[in-house]
Parts: sequence; structure tokens; C-alpha cells
Amino acid sequence: MHLFKSVALAALVAVPVVAAAQSSKDVLEARHGYMRMLALNMGQLAGMAKGEIEYDEAAAATAGANIEALAQYSAAGLFVPGTANGEVEGSDALPAIWEKPGQFAQEFKAFADAAAGAGEAVKGGQGNIGAVLQKLGGTCKDCHDDFRKPE
Repeated sequence: MHLFKSVALAALVAVPVVAAAQSSKDVLEARHGYMRMLALNMGQLAGMAKGEIEYDEAAAATAGANIEALAQYSAAGLFVPGTANGEVEGSDALPAIWEKPGQFAQEFKAFADAAAGAGEAVKGGQGNIGAVLQKLGGTCKDCHDDFRKPE
């Protein structure tokens, strides 16, 4: 009976370790997916601003609204401990995210604030996109400078 209890206890202890390893990978995949969605929408707006893509008010408004919606997503679920660079393969997140959570939250909030109204602000012509991208891009750069591994 003692052997059974020992094996059962070992199995119970191992389950969270396996689950944590799986969840770190899942979190990283979700984080990468989130960033790809932002990049897709930012890229569409940037293409229009540069004249590489013909300005389309409906498409610009949709991209802006998508960015607004993504900015409301809870960053906490995408940046869990154990998913920093060096802790899980493919992560560019610096440990500073968890060492300075207040600063990280402020920078993510700055992005959300910059994204507010983006869907409406890009309407009315190609010339309106640049100011929106400048605000958004500035917050992205600030956060990446402080919390992302340099490329």
C-alpha cells in the first residue's frame, strides 16, 4: 500500500509539471498569434499610408477597429511567468516584464489608449492614417525597447 501511495503521489506531482510545460508553449503560441494579428492590421494601415495599398475607408476602419479590440485583450494571460526568453523556445519576452510589472502594465495601457478611436480616426482619407500609426507605433516601440529581446 505504501508503494501505491508513493506512485500515486509522484503521478500527481508530475501532472502539474507536464501541464505547466504545455501551458507555457500554449501561452507563447497565443502571444505570437496576438502579435501577428496586430501586425496584420498595422501592416494594412501602413500600406495604405504609404500608398502601397489603395486607400479603402471600410478596410482602414476595420483594421483600426481590430487594433482597438486587440488592445482591450488582457495582456496578463499572454505574459505568464515561465514564458520569458530562455525559459521557452521562441520567446523574445525579457524577464523585465515580470520584474517590473507596473511599468509593463503602464506601457500596455499606453498602447490601449493610443488604439482608442483608431477605427474612426483612419476614416476620411489616406492622410488620416499617419497620425494614428505614429501614436500606435510609438507605444509599440516603447514596450519593445523595454521588454523585448533586441533583434
